[in-house]
Amino acid sequence: MPAYGYVIIAIGFVAWITPFFLMKRPGTRAEKVDRRARWGMVLEGIGYAVLWQSDFWARPPGPWRIGLSILFFAAASLFSWSSARTLGRQWRFDAGLNPDHQLVRSGVYGVVRHPIYASMLCLFLGMGFMVAPWVLFLIGAAIFLAGTEIRVRVEEKLLAAHFGAEFTEYRRSVPAYIPLLKGF
Repeated sequence: MPAYGYVIIAIGFVAWITPFFLMKRPGTRAEKVDRRARWGMVLEGIGYAVLWQSDFWARPPGPWRIGLSILFFAAASLFSWSSARTLGRQWRFDAGLNPDHQLVRSGVYGVVRHPIYASMLCLFLGMGFMVAPWVLFLIGAAIFLAGTEIRVRVEEKLLAAHFGAEFTEYRRSVPAYIPLLKGF
């Protein structure tokens, strides 16, 4: 892959990850934590790794792949920056609830319930279109989505137990992490 391909990937990744370093971390311990979501993180990481398991990335990507990659990297950054700002100190690495946890429904959380996972999916797509052949892209996507589904289900179980009918109504009206797809 030409140097510009690595530059696009690096810029896309840095633009995506930066808001997570700038977020204010909660000063209190979580009231409730479910570490089973870490299994989802492992699968997501494997999904990303699958993308690079070919010498396909050594070839120059076509212009349409570059264009799609840039589009998805931009969407990943938009989701990560807006979700970080909206979620604020309620963000945690593990699936957990703060003692004063609030159900955030404003901003990007009115578009998808899990915009950080939407950003990670866009990041995956941006990398995938740039470096992976279709077979590895599809295998990696299946593994990545399985991991994301684990994380979503664990977090939503916590939220449903804490917020009850309010979360049920939110879940019914806003898609999980793919905009416009309420069934996901």
